[in-house]
Amino acid sequence: MLGYVIANFMLAVLPPTRLFGLKRMLLNRLGVRVGKGTSVCGGVRFYGAGRIIIGEACWIGLNCKFYTSKGADVTIGDRCDIAPDARFVCGTHDIGGAARRAGTGRSSPIRVSSGTWIGTGSIVLGGAEIGEASVVGAGAVVLSQAFEPSSLLIGVPARVARQLGGQR
Repeated sequence: MLGYVIANFMLAVLPPTRLFGLKRMLLNRLGVRVGKGTSVCGGVRFYGAGRIIIGEACWIGLNCKFYTSKGADVTIGDRCDIAPDARFVCGTHDIGGAARRAGTGRSSPIRVSSGTWIGTGSIVLGGAEIGEASVVGAGAVVLSQAFEPSSLLIGVPARVARQLGGQR
């Protein structure tokens, strides 16, 4: 998608933690839907033929990557904080035969619900649905699964360490 190529260039040359309003305006014009008050830092990259929808009042940290496919979008809810170097990868492969283990390719959407915090270096894979007000620990790998709201997810693969309390 040409819009993503231009967006990636723009995010590489503008100041990494400044000019958030300008970045929002340009990203929206280039096909990345970015909500009011959201800050997208430098080094963020967008790839693929799917849509990327980021809600209002979010923080998208340095060097995050979004890999989409046609029909497999990444949706980030409102008030989400995405730490640096997080990855969102919609595509994968079935396990193939001995001659080539990466078999038939397939993709699934990713949904991160409002109020969620994704820790640095985390990887969220296609089919993952993270419930509201959850936390994904640094370096966790979230597989294709639905998680309840207010879950603390840690590890590889990510598992629910506990349910978080508090008001939303």
